[in-house]
Amino acid sequence: MARKKKTVEGTCCAPGAKDNCRVESIISVDERGQTVLPKELRERAGIRPGDKLAVASWEKDGKVCCITLIKVEDLVDIIKDRLGPIMKEIL
Repeated sequence: MARKKKTVEGTCCAPGAKDNCRVESIISVDERGQTVLPKELRERAGIRPGDKLAVASWEKDGKVCCITLIKVEDLVDIIKDRLGPIMKEIL
């Protein structure tokens, strides 16, 4: 018997992409505010030493409810894709 997926109303993990949000691992923050991303996750995400990551957050009711890491090169591509057509119209 197939189990139904549970959905949580009001989740803010990724706007419009609730089905893609999942817990990958549980990590801790040390006294200096540092964390370690598990090796398997880094490998799957293609994160290598020296890579730059942008930190994005979502707020709900005035509190940060989700923090996401995005490789800077991917963020630049996203911004170019969104702003490119607008810039062409302006110019």
